[in-house]
Amino acid sequence: MADIASAPSALSKTLEDPPAEAGDSQLLASLGYKQELRRHYSTTQIFAIAFSIMGLLPSIASTLSFSIPAGPVGWLVASMFIFIVGLAMADLASAMPTAGGLYFWTHYFSDDKWKNPLSFLVGYSNTIGLLGGVCSIDYGFATMLLSVVSIARDGTWTASRPVVYGTYVACVVVHGFMATFCAGIMPKIQSACIVTNVGLVLATVLALPIGKAVSGGEINSGAYVFGHIENLTTWPTGWAFMLAWLSPIWTIGAFDSCVHMSEEATHAARAVPLGILWSCGLCGVLGFLSLAVISAVINVDLESVLTTSFGQPMAQIYYEALGKGGALGFMIVVAIVQFFMGLSLVIAASRQSWAFSRDGALPFSSFFRHVSKRIRYQPVRMIWGVVIAAVIVGLLSLINAAAANALFSLAVAGNDLAWGMPILCRLIWGQDKFHPGEFYTGVYSKPIAVVAIAYLAFAIVLCMFPTLGPGPTPQDMNYTVVINGTLWGGALLYYFLYARKIYKGPQTTVGESSNPSETRLDGIPPEKTE
Repeated sequence: MADIASAPSALSKTLEDPPAEAGDSQLLASLGYKQELRRHYSTTQIFAIAFSIMGLLPSIASTLSFSIPAGPVGWLVASMFIFIVGLAMADLASAMPTAGGLYFWTHYFSDDKWKNPLSFLVGYSNTIGLLGGVCSIDYGFATMLLSVVSIARDGTWTASRPVVYGTYVACVVVHGFMATFCAGIMPKIQSACIVTNVGLVLATVLALPIGKAVSGGEINSGAYVFGHIENLTTWPTGWAFMLAWLSPIWTIGAFDSCVHMSEEATHAARAVPLGILWSCGLCGVLGFLSLAVISAVINVDLESVLTTSFGQPMAQIYYEALGKGGALGFMIVVAIVQFFMGLSLVIAASRQSWAFSRDGALPFSSFFRHVSKRIRYQPVRMIWGVVIAAVIVGLLSLINAAAANALFSLAVAGNDLAWGMPILCRLIWGQDKFHPGEFYTGVYSKPIAVVAIAYLAFAIVLCMFPTLGPGPTPQDMNYTVVINGTLWGGALLYYFLYARKIYKGPQTTVGESSNPSETRLDGIPPEKTE
């Protein structure tokens, strides 16, 4: 490992208001990067970024059609595997905390022959996954907000696709403005999101059973809640249980955002891995509790819930247990929480895409890698690049329900590949290159990585299956395999036809060292400067 203590002391003063902590700047310098963003996120606030994006209750509401058949048991099993992936990522994040972590790690661990193409693919897959996350979260917000209108009109009005898309676009644009101009208070917003997310879960798990009992409704038995699997597909029941994993896979799918905030975290080698594990663990536990209560109060005629005239199954559940007033109140809060989920993800996605541009991988990288010193050291151009891309990709929602659902699977497939590749490269080529950081799982690190890879490979396959059964119609088809396959294939084609000439992996930006013996963590002398 490079002698990080010899990194130029001037790096700690790159930002004058406030200065970056010397240890964080020196560790970043050992990875080859100078400090350009402002470090002002604490460990709790880094955790809050991921937990806010997960937005537990709104995410469950957005994916309820997936999770209902298997209930809390399906959620619990999937969340345990996701936590294992979080452990594997936490090992790497503590050792090498940088905003472009996933593709950086892939390049660092890979065999020389595969470094550039694999890191290029991972960077694009992560960019695609985060963009898909922005689209799916903000699309979910649009349906929730419009369901409030539907409840207010007693279900006599349902939003058309153009209305949903228009609401979605407005949401994405507002997120762009907030991500740009609210940077000074963003850490406080993230802290507030912890309170609102946990508060919403606790209020829901208390209000639903009480409201159901007061209204004279029946509470479903424990055998139904924990032992019943409702197969609403033409797949075998066992596979229907697996498909229910798509809800936790999508919901607990933002912990890599902690990695992308590494260069704005104080004590990043500790804050980032803890943020990953806290968000995975808390979301898994609270999600199990939420689904157990939802399963206890839900109408056993599940099809009537899923096809509700409100356009949102969770709205129907609130309505049956709490009446019109209660449903309106809760759905407004759920929509607000979902709104801030989207804001947090726009921020995380812009940081990863900015890092990828800093290394010259994205088209127009020299334009997008700019950091605005006038607007609190924000990658403003990249923020709006994410917004514009989300508006364009969101046009899929105008086609049909299957195309709209592809927005959710787009995030899953893209991120799972991006998470799995650096872990796999470390197992195959990088065991001797890995130097643990402050967080390390020790002798369990390699078995954890093996389980994580096996699970992620299965999850990628799972999210590409038609959800209603074999032999799907064009309306029921899962277009994830088409969309992701095209994007992955397009990224590799772009690389081999053109980008390989300009993309040489992570680039050094710390400037030329006065000591020629100084090297980056990956052994590359800091020769290339910008």
